[in-house]
Amino acid sequence: MHGVPESHTGWTFLTNHARVLAAIAEDRTTRIRDIAARCQLTERAVQKIISDLEEGGYLTHTRQGRSNEYQIEEGTLLRHPADSGPTVADLLALLARHDAEHGGAGNRQMRGASPHARATEGDR
Repeated sequence: MHGVPESHTGWTFLTNHARVLAAIAEDRTTRIRDIAARCQLTERAVQKIISDLEEGGYLTHTRQGRSNEYQIEEGTLLRHPADSGPTVADLLALLARHDAEHGGAGNRQMRGASPHARATEGDR
């Protein structure tokens, strides 16, 4: 499939759901195609993950013409009982800080900004 590198074998620390959420936190108007390329997933997999996140109350979207604009529900607690306490915003802040410190993808658009700042900048 074009734009999707070879799949990774073995286990990883972050789930595909976390990767998709982080991509959306970076750009609320990102396209499914772009999320798929960034996360090394198929577009169909990204659509399923977005559906899961919406059903779980972590994400909503509104239609803006032919595009979607996503809103992350940052106060939502992480799903696994062993992760109780931290919120989605806490997780995204940790990932953004890591990206900012290591020059990763998370600092391309808003270097050093918190996920909350990225998610609400368009609302100001």
